[in-house]
Amino acid sequence: MLCALPAFVAQAADVSLAGVFGGKAVLVVDGGSPRTLAPGARSPEGVKLLSVEGDIAWVEIDDRRVKLRIGENVASSRSANAGPATVNLNADAQGHFAAEGSINGAPVRFLVDTGATVIAMGRTDAKRASVNLARATPVTVQTANGVVRAWRVRLNSVKVGSVTLSDVEAAVMETDMPQVLLGMSFLNRMDMQRNGQIMTLRQRF
Repeated sequence: MLCALPAFVAQAADVSLAGVFGGKAVLVVDGGSPRTLAPGARSPEGVKLLSVEGDIAWVEIDDRRVKLRIGENVASSRSANAGPATVNLNADAQGHFAAEGSINGAPVRFLVDTGATVIAMGRTDAKRASVNLARATPVTVQTANGVVRAWRVRLNSVKVGSVTLSDVEAAVMETDMPQVLLGMSFLNRMDMQRNGQIMTLRQRF
């Protein structure tokens, strides 16, 4: 008598959307090679592409329906037990790495900047993140537009993808900035690996 054996499907820990074209999505699963899926298809790691809407892809991971924009990343429920937290970032058309994240729970958009000593943000972003400048140390910072006034602060939490760090040094600029610079006060606590258009950050401590 023949018995049907259940198919084994590996469960992904980390999924990011690298791009969309022709109604298909390019997904990066667990830092591996990009996989192009059509709606309804499932990757070997168990990620199912549900639909593509413009620059948005809906995927199913761990029986959850998740929306991803290009460059965004999501971690599965098993990630907490799968070793160090990781996040995959995808380069934009200019070769820059950006990601959605949060500071003190407030959503922000980060731009990776290895030339920045600390995380740098404008005053409006700092206000939304409830960063208190009353006891911050005033400093002057050299920028591309010259010397500007800023304040040194410590951030309670900084989250990028599935990576969350506590007590991170930052600088709040007197003027606003288009994006928050993800500087070395965060990146120094990561192992950074670049594979073509994908940068993987893996938390060290």
